[in-house]
Amino acid sequence: MHTIHEKFNELLFSNVPFVLVTLVDALGSSPQNAGSKMLVTANGLYEGTIGGGKVEFKAINESLALLENKSVKTCFYEWNLKKDVGMSCGGIVRIYFEAFHSKIWKIAVFGAGHVANALIPLLLSLDCQIRCIDSRMLWLDKLPKSHKLILTHTEDLVSHVKHIDPDTFVLLMTMGHSSDLPILLEILKTKQFPYLGVIGSVAKSVRLKKDIEEANLPKTCKEAFFCPIGLDFGSNQPHEIAISVAAQLIQERDKLTKNEGSK
Repeated sequence: MHTIHEKFNELLFSNVPFVLVTLVDALGSSPQNAGSKMLVTANGLYEGTIGGGKVEFKAINESLALLENKSVKTCFYEWNLKKDVGMSCGGIVRIYFEAFHSKIWKIAVFGAGHVANALIPLLLSLDCQIRCIDSRMLWLDKLPKSHKLILTHTEDLVSHVKHIDPDTFVLLMTMGHSSDLPILLEILKTKQFPYLGVIGSVAKSVRLKKDIEEANLPKTCKEAFFCPIGLDFGSNQPHEIAISVAAQLIQERDKLTKNEGSK
């Protein structure tokens, strides 16, 4: 059974505009408790409920109006069940609407080790959606729980490349060269991402470029990724690496946004 958070993530990753509706408070007669949520797309109710009936019907219509008016992202209503909703029973409901219009910044991290565990909590404070893929459940479990983070446990990381959307920023930081390389080669053969980075030293970068040559890939593939990753500051401690990588991701995102805006 899917939870509201799973469906929320599903919509974010598919770039479908939607509204998250939350029943903040209910006084008097109400078919649902405070905290109940539902998701509404242009096609109507997508998941969840705030109680059904006239209240939910009115809330869905308000959500549809909010989706059409892209200049407004949030709104809050207090409805009298008799006066505003047309119900025979008395009471008051307070409902919060939050619209998600814009294209979400998506980041995929292959590997959940020390640097990923330092980086991902930092990225979660930004307006982005993150997917972390690893074969080690122990390390995935160390990451914070968030509706903005999807954890994927799989033994075959390479096969997951095909599931990553083309507008995703991708980081490879698995257990080492032997596990990063197959993922990198698969990406270079089949995908093109706006940002592709592989954790490692200058020496690792030289080795990766030699591997690309031996795989008979085009020479342009050697310049298609960052390695080392991160801006050139700080030490080699995981949290300082994480800050430098987050800074580079923001820098590259802003370059991309500026270039798209000038077209």
